[in-house]
Amino acid sequence: MDRQTLSALAHAEHPIAAPLGDPTVSDLLNRAIRRPDAHLLDLGCGEGAWLLRAAQEHDGVTAVGVDISGAGFEETLADAARLGVADRLELLRQDVTTYRSARKADVVLSIGAAYAFGELLPALAAARGHLAEDGVVVLGDCFWEREPSPELRAELEDGPQKYADLATTVARVVADGWTPVHGHVSTLAEWDEYEWSWTGSLAAWALDHPDHPDREQVLATSAAHRDSWLNGYRGVLGFVTLVLRPTP
Repeated sequence: MDRQTLSALAHAEHPIAAPLGDPTVSDLLNRAIRRPDAHLLDLGCGEGAWLLRAAQEHDGVTAVGVDISGAGFEETLADAARLGVADRLELLRQDVTTYRSARKADVVLSIGAAYAFGELLPALAAARGHLAEDGVVVLGDCFWEREPSPELRAELEDGPQKYADLATTVARVVADGWTPVHGHVSTLAEWDEYEWSWTGSLAAWALDHPDHPDREQVLATSAAHRDSWLNGYRGVLGFVTLVLRPTP
């Protein structure tokens, strides 16, 4: 089973692909959407859950989501049609690094998707390029709650993106020309809910499909992720979501 399909199964019960509870997501959107007819752009939107929530809770907004995968798009668009917001939501399967649009966005979201640009600051640079004057960026990314072991750091920083502590992460964002107007650090309860849902959704699918050829792979993926979380990064890796405005 490919990575995109595994991810779609893992997020079946937790469509927000980050350790954030529903009230937190709604609060962050409320703080970011400053006008009733705001246009939103999500760079690395996953299945489009943030934008569906925004369209559902804010009657006048329009939204475009871009993701290289496209997994889950059909289900999200079907939900949008059921909720009567399909005419205000567009999901595009495209590499976010090559996406271009003549229309600037009042709110640009990048939640857990900085890796698509290589690292945090390139993700912010891309967001700035799409942002309308006096627009808002909602940025979500990991940081180290406490110093990880060398083995854990090597495991979670195996690509170009490296993490720092919370103070250093925010300082880098500020030095890049942004002012945080709000922020949320995911609680341990939010992390636990996310991880139990992630691993549990995969395990439940495998148990419900005993004859599927990918059953053992899915069970193994669930078990490996659960072990990495419980015996590795639980309480060590954090997640912060920042509401940012450009510094004049």
